[in-house]
Amino acid sequence: MTTPFSIALHGGAGTIRKDLLTEPLARRYHEALRHALDAGAAVLRADGAALDAVTAAVMALEDEPLFNAGRGAVFNSDGQQEMDAAVMEGRTRAAGAVAGIFGPRNPVLAARAVMERSPHVLMIGEGAQRLAQEVGIAFADESHFFTEERWHALQRTLKMRATGSEDDDPARRHGTVGTVARDRAGNLAAATSTGGMTAKTPGRVGDTPLIGAGTWACNTTCAVSATGHGEVFIRFAAAHEIAARIRHAGQTLIDAAEAVVMQDLAQNDGSGGLVAVDASGCIAMPFNCEGMYRAAIEHEGQAMSAIHAR
Repeated sequence: MTTPFSIALHGGAGTIRKDLLTEPLARRYHEALRHALDAGAAVLRADGAALDAVTAAVMALEDEPLFNAGRGAVFNSDGQQEMDAAVMEGRTRAAGAVAGIFGPRNPVLAARAVMERSPHVLMIGEGAQRLAQEVGIAFADESHFFTEERWHALQRTLKMRATGSEDDDPARRHGTVGTVARDRAGNLAAATSTGGMTAKTPGRVGDTPLIGAGTWACNTTCAVSATGHGEVFIRFAAAHEIAARIRHAGQTLIDAAEAVVMQDLAQNDGSGGLVAVDASGCIAMPFNCEGMYRAAIEHEGQAMSAIHAR
């Protein structure tokens, strides 16, 4: 027996301020979100696996310089790009993640290689990159990942730090891409990828590659991909907490996701949001900041995309 598929994705929470978003730029964001959504939905429409769908969608987001992952990833305080990614599938809870890598064109493929081609769950730095090379994942040079906008964002942040005037703009503090899906066979999967925070300390790792914090999938409960102030998402095991509320408290996905994002995280400086899908294909996309780039198709219905709160 098969059921309708569902897919949801985000391009990061803490979006550009609504008053600064021009119509042409808004169109670019919506087109990019819909392109990634189409990439994932095409897999599901062909009766493909949720894991393949979330991988395809995240790869599209990594290739789009508008978002903080892959090409267009932010720079750390040393002017380097360090990328993290994770994948998890809900049938067996197989998972793979990478942290602090630079070189693989699509970090999500490196994370998937850890899951499928190694006995490990999380690999970092040179070891993760070596595995990616060994399995034939495409690499790109520095110019592919560099964007003027991210470089200037680093310079502005460093200047503010030097003068003691750095603010807490969510658009600079965090940014991530991710996708969750339920396929027609009833399997769930999640994938998340990020460049981290602008001007982060070299070696800093956020919630994205930490299974249960920024990424989670279990067929009996839900799949989650988060975006936000990673340290808080880690401390509150945000993604797993949603699954735990469903499993142990009998909460719906909507109630569980809203409680975690709007209470646990929001009340503890955990600015951000997430996308999630449950075992029945219902989708939740809560966020506690000004906006979150997001798109979804629920139960094979109409595609939607949005940026700010309605």
